[in-house]
Amino acid sequence: MNSRNKSSIEKLKSDFFLQKLYSYMKKNKSLNIMKYNQKLQKRLNLSIKDYKEFSQLYTPIEIELQPVGNRYDVFINIPEKEKDYYHIYFDNSKEEIKRNKLNKKEKIKMIKIIIDYQVKSFKNLFSHIKCIDSITFKKYYRNNITDMSFMFAYCSKIKEINLPSFNTDNVTNMSYMFYKCSSLKELNLSKFNTDNVKDMGCMFYECSSLKELNITNFNTDNATDMSYMFYKCSSLKKLNLSNFNTDIVTNMGCMFYECSALKELNLSNFNTNNVSNMNHMFNKCSSLKELNCANFNAKKITNINEIFWGCSGELKKKIKKILKI
Repeated sequence: MNSRNKSSIEKLKSDFFLQKLYSYMKKNKSLNIMKYNQKLQKRLNLSIKDYKEFSQLYTPIEIELQPVGNRYDVFINIPEKEKDYYHIYFDNSKEEIKRNKLNKKEKIKMIKIIIDYQVKSFKNLFSHIKCIDSITFKKYYRNNITDMSFMFAYCSKIKEINLPSFNTDNVTNMSYMFYKCSSLKELNLSKFNTDNVKDMGCMFYECSSLKELNITNFNTDNATDMSYMFYKCSSLKKLNLSNFNTDIVTNMGCMFYECSALKELNLSNFNTNNVSNMNHMFNKCSSLKELNCANFNAKKITNINEIFWGCSGELKKKIKKILKI
């Protein structure tokens, strides 16, 4: 057995032991077994620091929700098979609630949700939720969540989504993530790591109240779908996409459809060599006066009127000149 395989096996053994140890510590509320057992630390080549770092990845995610009014409604979607991994508390009570609905008579000001590490997907987590005003992720160290598609989809009443501690290191799907979050006026995505995201389609679809969106930290190296990404983001006045790598993107259909407040857009870094769909890409961008798309592959554009329908005649003339079509 070569040394590389041996070290991998040793790492797996250590991780397995740490996981078991963490479960034990969690039940016994103590680090003493690790802290004072020097022989054990030496044998496993582990330290108390290693344990803390490892256990942090297995700490529950903590979320706080603020309800709107006293409506009888679902406030979080919990898959039937994962019910045991979600722990819900109302206000400052330490008594766990075994349901995910609010009753009309309840005067709840805050809902605390703790999610165990076994949960690996946040798909549809708050989809169609109408009784929540704001969502705050208080603790979020884990990196085992891979799917965030439809996570806040149709949350038309939510005004705030606070993500101060948010780990997206291994997420591959963010499609429809903020779909129709029409009341959101701001969104801080500075903690987002999109290195592994392949699908960004409809991500900010109809976020019509967003006036600005800073996504200059986004890495799009692995993204293939950007269709409808900013569809009807009608309040966006500027958008900096200079960091976007579109080398393997195949779909840009309706990407900026009805971004009617955008006055300029610099897409000089966009590579469209693999894009097969640009239908209605800038449709109804009625305020757009400056558009730098000098590096677009014009061979893929079959109908320029379809792409720029609803844009000014002046802009169309400029684009035809730039693309030589």
